[in-house]
This record gives sequence, structure tokens and C-alpha cells, in this order.
Amino acid sequence: MNKAYLNWSSGKDSALALYYANAQNAYKVEKLLTTINKDVGRVTMHGVRKELLLKQAEKIGLPIEISELSAETSMEEYNLKMKKATDSLVDAGFTHSLFGDIFLEDLKQYREDQLKNIGLTPVFPLWKKDTKELISEFLELGFKAIVVCTNSKYLEESFCGRIIDHDFISDLPENVDPCGENGEFHTFVFDGPIFSSPVEFEIGEKVKRSYKPAENDDDNCFQDEDKSWDTEFCFCDLIPKF
Repeated sequence: MNKAYLNWSSGKDSALALYYANAQNAYKVEKLLTTINKDVGRVTMHGVRKELLLKQAEKIGLPIEISELSAETSMEEYNLKMKKATDSLVDAGFTHSLFGDIFLEDLKQYREDQLKNIGLTPVFPLWKKDTKELISEFLELGFKAIVVCTNSKYLEESFCGRIIDHDFISDLPENVDPCGENGEFHTFVFDGPIFSSPVEFEIGEKVKRSYKPAENDDDNCFQDEDKSWDTEFCFCDLIPKF
């Protein structure tokens, strides 16, 4: 069985990818790898507190390796940081790197290009699966997730902080992917078949954040490749309850 680690976002797609990998018996997932914004101590893009990320890993029963990045980190610095992390994983005997990507071709190509010279094989358990079917399967399996970030370009503030259920999916506008694969929303998974017990939390305040392109935005690892990249997001804070 291939020794693998999973690129963990704290959200539903990576949780379902882990479930698929465990069911396939082709990979032995032994570690989670995550990046956080060290300036605020929260998961990159999702805005989830580090304490909840660690509690997730504990409930899943896997060690987690965290790469800390500043919001001002350039793409070059990001690639160097991730190469250092992946080189260490190769030295530890890991051969496969799992991702929760579904249909973004450019992102998949980027991951493959970065790993091909390191000695790691990228694996995409959810690749090209129908997103409507995936979100339905996610719910049928008993996973539970809450929306922690919405892109204001696609969703109004009322969607932020909602539990993912069939009503949520039905309420999504037609131009929004049911899995949020285009970055329309991000989630925090707190229960399901890969958890020993639920991650406990309380819902905190909702905050809107706007981000302006920096002067060197062409080289910023958090920038969308599109020059009209989205700048306003709504975040729902989750407060650890343990």
C-alpha cells in the first residue's frame, strides 16, 4: 500500500478525498498537510482558527504538518516553502500526495508540475466527478460542514455561517457550483465517517474583508491569476468549544 499524505484544507472536498482514499485501500494516508496565514493564525482562505484545525486532525486520528506563510508571501517563496515540506515528506518515505481538486485543470497542472521533480505522485480522488453528485454523497455519508467563507461576487452574506444541507444546495444561485469549486464558498467539516466524534465549536461574528492588490501582486501566492481577482469576502468566525 502506498504511503501518502493529504493536502488538507479543513473543508469538505479534502474530507471527502480522504474518505475515498481510505475506501480504495490503494493508499495509506498517514499525515495531513496544511498551510495557515501565520499573521492571523488561521487556515489560508478559509479563515478557520488553528486550534480548530488541530482538533480536526485529532478527531480524524492523523498527525498534521502545518506550513506557516505570511499574507505577503510571494509565489517564489511559497514554492520554496512547499518544496522544503515535500522534500521532508519524501525523506520520511511518502510516495503519494492527495488533493481534493475536482475540475480546475490549471490548478491540477500546477500541482503536477511542482511534484514531478520531487519524487511524489499526485493523486486526485475526486477528479472529474459530478459536483452535484459529490455534494449529495457527502451529505448521505453523514458528513457535516459549515460555510466559513463566501465570495461576495457570487453569494450574499446570508449564506456565510450556514450548515451545508439540501436546503443550502437548493438555495444556491445557478451560477454557483454546488461544491464551490470556483472559490464561491469555503467550509469547515466538523463531523462525519472519518471522525471519531464531532469537533465542538460556537458560531462567532461574521466579518466582511476587502483586499486590495499589492504593488507586486503578480508575484503574490494568494492572488488569482485573473487580473479582476475577487476582493471582498465574508468570513464566519468559529470559536473552539473544548
